[in-house]
Amino acid sequence: MTKALRTAMFLLVLAALCGPVLAEGGQPPATQPAGEAPAAGANDAWAKSVAVIGACLGAALAAAGGGYGVARIGAGCIESIARQPEAARDMFAPMVVAAGMVEVGMLFAIVVCLVSVLAG
Repeated sequence: MTKALRTAMFLLVLAALCGPVLAEGGQPPATQPAGEAPAAGANDAWAKSVAVIGACLGAALAAAGGGYGVARIGAGCIESIARQPEAARDMFAPMVVAAGMVEVGMLFAIVVCLVSVLAG
């Protein structure tokens, strides 16, 4: 991972964690003394921001995994066709089906992550 990408990811996470503090006027989440029940909604903004970060990271991992899977399928098919060109027609349909299955799994994971952000 390049230094610029790591820096961008760090700043994104930092901004997501600091967003609730800035929205509440610079006050950190309230801490309750021992024995008292926490006030309703005291840490809701923090919980929401951490949930959004988790969902975004989950969607990113799903997209990266799906892209890697489709790339491996395509590379394997192209390598097989290069070794045995006469079998190209027999390899094309299973490759498309396998790539489609990987894409559907990836899209399902991304939708689940995004729905969790919207529903929360």
